[in-house]
Amino acid sequence: MRESSVLIPEPDLTRFSWQEFTSSWDLAPGIAYLNHGSFGPSPRTVRQARQHWSDELERNPVEFFFRRLDSLFEETAVALGRFVGCRPDNLVFVPNATLAMNIVAQNTPLAAGDEVLLNGHEYGAVIRIWGTHCRQAGARTVLARLPENVNASTSDYVEAIFSRVTPRTRLIVVSQVTSPTALILPVAEICQRARQLGIPVCVDGPHAVAMLPLELDKLGCEFYCASLHKWLSAPFGSGFLYVTPRRKSGLRSSVVSWGRSLSGRDFRWVDEFHWSGTFDPAANLAVPEAIRFLEHVGLDRFRNQCHTLAQYAGWRLQQQFGAIPLATDGTYGTMLTLSLPQVARVEGRPGVPHPLQTRLAEEFQIEVPLVEWQDRMHIRVSCHLYNTPEHIDRLIDALRQLIPA
Repeated sequence: MRESSVLIPEPDLTRFSWQEFTSSWDLAPGIAYLNHGSFGPSPRTVRQARQHWSDELERNPVEFFFRRLDSLFEETAVALGRFVGCRPDNLVFVPNATLAMNIVAQNTPLAAGDEVLLNGHEYGAVIRIWGTHCRQAGARTVLARLPENVNASTSDYVEAIFSRVTPRTRLIVVSQVTSPTALILPVAEICQRARQLGIPVCVDGPHAVAMLPLELDKLGCEFYCASLHKWLSAPFGSGFLYVTPRRKSGLRSSVVSWGRSLSGRDFRWVDEFHWSGTFDPAANLAVPEAIRFLEHVGLDRFRNQCHTLAQYAGWRLQQQFGAIPLATDGTYGTMLTLSLPQVARVEGRPGVPHPLQTRLAEEFQIEVPLVEWQDRMHIRVSCHLYNTPEHIDRLIDALRQLIPA
């Protein structure tokens, strides 16, 4: 837990028209959905785009798969590449970041004694992926301990990671925005330092897409894994793996199917991944509509409005419960994690939601995760354009009733 006297300041809520975009979503009536960071629902126009592409597939599947899909993927890659700052031929579409990370693991040769460096803020599934891969090879994962000072500098984070580098380090895996703690990490500086040492970097980026401006071709990582159903609000089942050009030729899919496109054109590296059997590509083909939606709102407007609401949540949780933020302005974006000293851990319930989280959902229709991290309970509030200050106020009122005085 980050002990600090620095408080989240009260934000100016008058800068935004909070109801302007709420009607673009079809959330259940009465729900205060403050968990976009886990499963982000799509606005109506994006869901309509997904349905359009599913309908197009059903109209003539042979034409769709054999004569249209290649060009549709290429058009989608152009739109996504422009949005995340890379050449479209450096992207391959996958259903989610978990699958992308597994592809990277399966294509990272390790020998006995080798090390893969992560840190204690990484997503649990990512730690599990690399733990499994390392055990199979006789290698091991190493977890760097990041600074606990809320005012830690960029160099403090970089030094904490590279203090655990050894001659056996074969890969660094790092989140651009951490999942449990909602910290924005200095991945550009980490990639630059790693390149000087000749160590490849894989960035886990599901929370960064749309939350932060991206220029993947300039970032300096070898791999970047992302789901697009989070802050971009693309459909569930959309995601990508970015691969730097020098890593493409050796990349292999664990699924053996036709591989080469059935359209008859020359083989490309993405074919092994884009054709792994019959599937519905509608989720990824709807990604350009998700980009159009956010660009219509304005990316600065989206980022500033949602950051302000996360700040409001942090301010109120501090004032009412003495909650301790794990980040300060500049190191969090559209979601914020704070420790709740009054909330005790529940032993023997791995993977089961904390009873407080369940009561918030069932009794108050508030969806917000309680996160156990470093043996303490935390609350992570994430906000999107359908959220309003009233949702934060409802959360505070509910917690007043549920947390002992």
